[in-house]
Amino acid sequence: MLPSFLIIGAQRAGTTSLFHYLLQHPDVAGPRGGDPSVAWSKEIHFLDEKFDRGPNWYRSFFPLRATKRWYRMRGRDLQVGEATPYYMFHPAVPERAAATIPEARLIALVRDPVERAYSHFQMNRRKGRETLSFEEAIAAEPRRLEGVDQWLHQIAEARLPNGQRRHHHHRHRAYLRRGLYAEQLERWLEHFPREQLLVVQTEELLAHPEETYAEVLDFLGLRPWKLEEFEVRNKKPYSPIDPDLRAGLEEIFAEPNARLERLLGRTFDWGTTPVAAPSAERS
Repeated sequence: MLPSFLIIGAQRAGTTSLFHYLLQHPDVAGPRGGDPSVAWSKEIHFLDEKFDRGPNWYRSFFPLRATKRWYRMRGRDLQVGEATPYYMFHPAVPERAAATIPEARLIALVRDPVERAYSHFQMNRRKGRETLSFEEAIAAEPRRLEGVDQWLHQIAEARLPNGQRRHHHHRHRAYLRRGLYAEQLERWLEHFPREQLLVVQTEELLAHPEETYAEVLDFLGLRPWKLEEFEVRNKKPYSPIDPDLRAGLEEIFAEPNARLERLLGRTFDWGTTPVAAPSAERS
């Protein structure tokens, strides 16, 4: 089988938690087996970095079609999927996804972009990927990402050379750019109909996990299912963002956030009524 759904992002917006919740449903299967070079099967990175390996390589991570037939004989329907948060941001992925799995359902999580950027930075500091301060990293971002989107579209090979610095910056150090959700979702909607995309606000998932989970199950065509608990995954403590710096970033995101609201026809209250404490880090 190929995936019937993708969690495409955003990074640091709850993708690990939501995928964990979905895998607890008896009619959902995630990646397993496949190529041992893929260290963490939640994120296969086929559509962004390993597209040259072909769809049969991608299939190797998922159950056989016969398994789906077995489910259907028992009046059930098996859904398989994966969660690679880089998919939402990588400019070439929507077209590749449409060519490979055009019927797939897409789930995008969007989090307050200021908190997302700061959580992203804190993760990189912990992993040794960032030596600059948050303010310095934000200032360096335009230089780090200059021309990378066009380059990623132009390169013929999907598997990039190890250590390619421009790609490393794009994947790991796009603190503000990854929070420009509207331009990313617009790319996806050029290749997929709106009804195949569900946008989930991270703060709603945290505040109302049962209701949000039920909405996701309904979107995927899955029967209702109750979970005993909704554990937040990849949660690490860190100091709150400086209020003045936050205020400045909120100004930067004001127009992109308004663009997102126009695109989706809904409002977000980011920066005004935070649901969780700023020390809560979410994958």
